[in-house]
Amino acid sequence: MGPADTRVPPVGVDDVRAARRLLAGVVSATPVAGSRALSELCGGPVWLKCENLQRTGSFKIRGAYTRIARLDAEERARGVVAASAGNHAQGVALAAQMLGIKATVFMPERAAIPKVGATRGYGAEVHLVGETIDGSIEAATDFAARTGAVFVHPFDHPDVIAGQGTVGLEVLEQVPDVRTVVVCTGGGGLVGGIAAAVKGQRPEITVVGVQAEGAAAWPPSLAAGEPRALPSMRTVADGIAVGRPGEVTFPQVAALVDEIVTVGEDALSRALLHCLERAKLLVEPAGAAAVAALLEHPKRFATPAVAVLSGGNVDPLVLLHVIEHGMAAAARYLSLRVRVGDRPGALAELLALVGSHGANVLDVSHSRIAGALPLGDVEVALSMETRGPEHCAELVDALHAAGHAVVESV
Repeated sequence: MGPADTRVPPVGVDDVRAARRLLAGVVSATPVAGSRALSELCGGPVWLKCENLQRTGSFKIRGAYTRIARLDAEERARGVVAASAGNHAQGVALAAQMLGIKATVFMPERAAIPKVGATRGYGAEVHLVGETIDGSIEAATDFAARTGAVFVHPFDHPDVIAGQGTVGLEVLEQVPDVRTVVVCTGGGGLVGGIAAAVKGQRPEITVVGVQAEGAAAWPPSLAAGEPRALPSMRTVADGIAVGRPGEVTFPQVAALVDEIVTVGEDALSRALLHCLERAKLLVEPAGAAAVAALLEHPKRFATPAVAVLSGGNVDPLVLLHVIEHGMAAAARYLSLRVRVGDRPGALAELLALVGSHGANVLDVSHSRIAGALPLGDVEVALSMETRGPEHCAELVDALHAAGHAVVESV
């Protein structure tokens, strides 16, 4: 992948197998679901590995429990501290609760309310600090230095990577003919662990990491041969918004992962909507990144392919926003400004025309003073739900054919 790909990865398949033995009875072997829609699009079988159905709603319990269970008695007595946007927080909280250890968790100030509530529900003490996960990590490491609590990093530790890698062992058993595994990527713990499990047994299988374009630290880091920090990040996929690869995950990913691709916000939104509508699975934006890559590049990856759905913990308000964004990105919404004559019945005729072409009007307003509107005309703003790009074009054509001036369409 780059200058660092000759390094020896810190975690190998034997480490992942040992983690699996430790996790027996603790985590679920999550199901894989076939996706007919993605299979048709990609030209071969596509499977979804449903870590959104894991305990705590994501894969993070695997790495967190592996790390904490290996602490000695003296370390356990000091308790653990973690930093997380939500999923790692819940994994650490549950693992600590199961092992009888005190847990303190630092989360970003804007962490999703359900994730904060769930973390507290597992018995952890939660502090909201920092605008991003990096600020939370800094606060957590300071807390560890002050109190002696053991810092459980969300990705940058061999035990965490090994625990996350158990997903890969399950994938090989569930889809033995898999040729490509596509994995969302933030700090690199999940994709690095899965790559260890997969490459250690089947080196011919391609492992692909997927990053959000607004938080893609891996491509410049791999090009430089060392971890590089991003100056800023912006993405709806908070679960993979990590500004700098880890010192442990960097050689792991550089040595074993075949490719890192990036996807935009529109693609993430469309992927989440696709999982809801077509697979009937609730997936958070970060968890949908692998599906986004398949939707964006359907012929790029060899099939059978497995897309790992990493988590399903999403704030309902974020979900509402992302669904709306996804529908707009898929041209399922259409907003128009149309000029009609200022006479009784004109608005009703316009709405009837729209309805006759199968569009559902969500919002309508009209103005007699908009812009340089000619005397005797009214401007009507319409927001409609449509069936997609062809339907949008059909509606605009119908309005033109009826003699209406379409001032603007979005």
